[in-house]
Amino acid sequence: MITSKELVKQAVQFRGPERIPLSYPYDLTVSDIVNVDVVRNFMGPNKTSSEWGFQWQHLENDLLMGQPKEAILKTWDDLKRYRAPDPYDPARFDAMRKTRAELGDGKYYKANFVLTGFTVMAFLRGFSETLEDMYLERENVERLADLVFGFEEEVIKLLRPQGFDAVSFADDWGTQESLFISPKLWRDIFKPRYKRQIDLVHECGLDLYFHCCGYIFDIIPDLIEIGLDILNPGQPNINGIQRMGDSFSGKICFACPVSYQTTGISGTKEQIYRETKELVDCLGNHNGGLIGIIPTDVVGLGARPENIDYMLDAFRTSYKK
Repeated sequence: MITSKELVKQAVQFRGPERIPLSYPYDLTVSDIVNVDVVRNFMGPNKTSSEWGFQWQHLENDLLMGQPKEAILKTWDDLKRYRAPDPYDPARFDAMRKTRAELGDGKYYKANFVLTGFTVMAFLRGFSETLEDMYLERENVERLADLVFGFEEEVIKLLRPQGFDAVSFADDWGTQESLFISPKLWRDIFKPRYKRQIDLVHECGLDLYFHCCGYIFDIIPDLIEIGLDILNPGQPNINGIQRMGDSFSGKICFACPVSYQTTGISGTKEQIYRETKELVDCLGNHNGGLIGIIPTDVVGLGARPENIDYMLDAFRTSYKK
């Protein structure tokens, strides 16, 4: 019987998987993809500390990640004294060793950075400040980018011997309507750094999985150009499922949820099955190219528990080779 690992690789490489591979965090024995954190963003008794140094603050009724209480880099002089986490911490892969011992080698293991790149930069410096400083303090922003991206690259070099198959980045770039910054500025500052990381990931024999929320349609061609393997657009409906399919299916593997802002939260069973079929028909129509995602946090976002079962079954039954 084909392993989960091979099934995912068939989807990523457009080699005709017999079904849609699944990321199902509620039962890892069911899931084809297993995320294992390699960056400790939630430490301490109440999981309020990050190894990057900031403290998480939760708003009332906020069941999700939260926001940093305050920026670490209040001025750019603080960057001179700041040190990134130690990428060579010997405990960094303890969770992977335990998970792999429990689940075996047949799963497709993703080294989950949880937060990466610009998102970490914005948490360290402050979101508005980081956006402003791209124009006002370009040299310092690039220094901070090199520190964050450089840390990630050192960890990437250590992953393959631990049994990982992919690297998982999460770096949000979109609002509900547009990118945070102009595509030109993104291409000037961040595209070369992502390319360097993707090249390194491939040199290490791994795939790169990139989660990015919001409207990101304008930079998807750039991500394809620099060799991204798997794109997880957090809200595929914002970018247009049909539109993404017409423009990009067969060029990159998509990892998509049923929308966890609309259909996945409040949709009926029929609506969930209909949107899942649209994902399969538009994005998984080139002998592969689609991974089904059931997000971890949809109940915290207000989804009915039965909707999780509907999403799982919809992905299981919507595609027959």
